[in-house]
Amino acid sequence: MTNSDSNVCDIVACLKKPRAAFTKADIKKFIKAQGIRHVNFMYPGGDGRLKTLNFVLNDEAYLDEILSCGERVDGSSLFSYIEASSSDLYVVPRFSSAFIDPFAKLPTLCLLCSFFNKDGEPLESSPEYTLRKACAAFKKATGFEFQAMGELEYYVIAPESASFPAVDQRGYHESAPFAKFNEFRQKCMHYISLAGGLIKYGHSEVGNFTQDGKLYEQNEIEFLPCAAEDAANQLTVAKWMIRNLGAEYGYDITFAPKITVGKAGSGLHVHMRLMKNGKNQMLKGGKISDSAKRAIAGMMKLAPSITAFGNMNPTSYFRLVPHQE
Repeated sequence: MTNSDSNVCDIVACLKKPRAAFTKADIKKFIKAQGIRHVNFMYPGGDGRLKTLNFVLNDEAYLDEILSCGERVDGSSLFSYIEASSSDLYVVPRFSSAFIDPFAKLPTLCLLCSFFNKDGEPLESSPEYTLRKACAAFKKATGFEFQAMGELEYYVIAPESASFPAVDQRGYHESAPFAKFNEFRQKCMHYISLAGGLIKYGHSEVGNFTQDGKLYEQNEIEFLPCAAEDAANQLTVAKWMIRNLGAEYGYDITFAPKITVGKAGSGLHVHMRLMKNGKNQMLKGGKISDSAKRAIAGMMKLAPSITAFGNMNPTSYFRLVPHQE
């Protein structure tokens, strides 16, 4: 049994306020009420995976210090483009990101962090800060909020089962007992939701095959649209959750775009929309709006740059096969 099966509470329900309104005082109140003595700072490195810095809370003053000031880390060990001679960075928590670690044996609160340089300024090269600046600049120039949502596809890999075999490449929306990992996916969705993920739905995907005594089953978790910065955070945490739960179950998890020829690959589709005053600006009078057309044209013009940063894994391009996912 994992910690999440018994001890994890919904921090939003406990504090009775939305995440965007969380303050340092709220985090301290929650930690005290729940008897939590461990805090993890989490932040993605240059490889895109979440890194972790552990704290044990000596007293309330120490908690206040780390929540206010963050902590120093070695930037050259996190990002390949940062020189060792000027590698001092600080990770400072974002209170709205707080969630209970469902895999920790000891009750632990996790907080996503932003990077700052030694002068206390946001790290210009941080992907998180780059996205934040881009969203702010876009809203200032257009008056629109840029929202996004991800479709997170992945394969679960486990020993082959002889009972109720699924049909090769026909796993889309399959149910148990032919789909073997529906319960695993539901538990992933539960944990992601408790961490603030806004999930639309989950289902088994097309990819389903056996190879060398292993079963490969493709699944998808799709999110709801939200501010682009939040969408990025949710995807990052979701991948961390799925990998950790897979480790507990003894499953291998891969988000690789293509793992073998002739079988469905896994995409990371990101849907986008423009919002103003709570209304979708992509349509007007039931037809695609001029604003949407301009947005599409801009993305097409910048496609080489977007591809350079968004499709860095060469196997992404192995998915470009007619009549295959």
